[in-house]
Amino acid sequence: MAEGTSSEEDQIALRLAKAVALRGAGVDPWGNGFAVPNSCAEVNLAHDAHDAAALDAAPLEYTVAGRVIALRPMGKKLVFVVLRGGTDPRLPALTPSGRRATDLQLFVRMDAVAGDKGSAPGGRIPTASPAGGGGEVPHSDAPGEKSPMASLPAAAAAGTETSLSGWGLLSQLDLGDALVATGRAMRTKTGELSLEVKRLTLAAKSLRPLPEKWHGLSEVETRYRRRYVDLIVNPEVRDVFVARARLVSALRRFLDDRGFLEVETPTLHTPEQAGGAAARPFNTHHNALDLDLKLRIATELHLKRLVVGGLERVYEIGRIWRNEGIDRKHNPEFTSVEFYWAHATWQDLIALTEELLATLAKAVTGGTTIKWGEQPIELAPPYAQVSMVSAVHALFVPETLPAAPGAGASALYDALAAVPDAAWAALDTPGGRSATASPARGGGEVPHSNGQHKPPPTSLGNRVAWAFEAFCERHLPVDRPAFVIDFPLETSPLSRRRDSDPRLVDRFELYVAGMEVANAFSELNDPVDQRQRFEAQLAAKASGDDEAMPFDSDFVRALEHGMPPTAGEGLGIDRLAMLLTNSPSIRDVVLFPLLRPES
Repeated sequence: MAEGTSSEEDQIALRLAKAVALRGAGVDPWGNGFAVPNSCAEVNLAHDAHDAAALDAAPLEYTVAGRVIALRPMGKKLVFVVLRGGTDPRLPALTPSGRRATDLQLFVRMDAVAGDKGSAPGGRIPTASPAGGGGEVPHSDAPGEKSPMASLPAAAAAGTETSLSGWGLLSQLDLGDALVATGRAMRTKTGELSLEVKRLTLAAKSLRPLPEKWHGLSEVETRYRRRYVDLIVNPEVRDVFVARARLVSALRRFLDDRGFLEVETPTLHTPEQAGGAAARPFNTHHNALDLDLKLRIATELHLKRLVVGGLERVYEIGRIWRNEGIDRKHNPEFTSVEFYWAHATWQDLIALTEELLATLAKAVTGGTTIKWGEQPIELAPPYAQVSMVSAVHALFVPETLPAAPGAGASALYDALAAVPDAAWAALDTPGGRSATASPARGGGEVPHSNGQHKPPPTSLGNRVAWAFEAFCERHLPVDRPAFVIDFPLETSPLSRRRDSDPRLVDRFELYVAGMEVANAFSELNDPVDQRQRFEAQLAAKASGDDEAMPFDSDFVRALEHGMPPTAGEGLGIDRLAMLLTNSPSIRDVVLFPLLRPES
């Protein structure tokens, strides 16, 4: 890093002066055209188990690139440099011995490196005491410390084009600079795998110093805002996004292997098309057409149009925008996958979803058992199934309703219809709930919501959904996923009615670690019923429901051509990435999450 000054602006000025000196000596501080056939990770993984004798017996030369994260002279004619190379998603993050694969030490000797081999330009490299006495560069070198190269004088004004290349280049280096190095793999006296450098080239001069604390930016929001720095100093953050990429690749393979076709549908919707979910859209305007548009809140309705057209197994991985709040599970811009399967039912999707999550876990983590915090979660099927109706019914036992062991969802729904308004309202008052066995966990208390939820709605279906979200959702299993089933019709304007009880729909939501990660149902393909439900949504919007769906007349027209019985599902890729990387916030798995502007 620059010369230990207290001001970042001063450090930038000093680094800029070095860049000017480099350019004056014929070295482009931001050059181009460097061939880099190898990577730091490739060297580390290839030679992790090789001792010095093996490396000396069969010398192999590599050219690698990376960013300087540690820089320390050792005596007068030797400098250790640690490079942090780029991440190769095809390679493991750690070597078999547990070292970070992207971090490689350079062993730079004055008599071996190309360039000015006689001496450092304008002076000598000062002697420094190596950490631990062994001459190695510890990987915890603090970027905020005064650089041991700082006392090295700048290059002489006069000189050849190579006066600041090779050995001479070291005088102008700072932490954060990007280098290209060529040399053979070897081990130092203390056994550190290194590259014995014979050629050193500056690829890009870093004008801004890295953060003071080696373990990264301490303020979480600053890490999100300056993700490029976060990725430099925190290699485990890179691991998260490599895992996310593997998740998406495995998801594509899973669906492709089962005959699903990937498509792309519009992200700009006319106001009547902006449906498919209960959410508020973002508004925009197309100037040339003088057309008000909305950013899509779901891909559902366009994908079902394609099923009508004969693309009977179809999916889209796409960006979704919803004008809603931000918290650890919600970002206004996120990624989802929706897939639709003609001639399948929601039960078929339960089996497919169990197989899918287990497959993704193996692809990303190597097994089906993951951790959420310290809680192990088993993703191998089968998963629990929790009836929404049954869970809400249990809230009123025994004060209002008698227990009904073995009763089905329809009978329990009938019982809930008889619960008086006062009993529903009492759920949300302190002391209004006594200790109640949770149907999902087999025990425990269901506390009141402390006024954090809206008052109970008037329709029975919406009351059931309200009560489940407020009092039951938190008691879903923690050690395995759970399918929530038996949804009321009012909550599902695009789902098929259950043949045995039209008050309920053929739908499930999948919860893992308290988060909804999937929503699926047998699709409504009756155009008359769909028209009536859209009309009900219009009435809800007129009554003040900002998240009610618009009337999509073209979608109804598509259904009138006849859509085969179809099952469809949507999964949140960001939340799956949270689960599979044990990341507590959605911002940890989104490279550039939406933030308030800097003050």
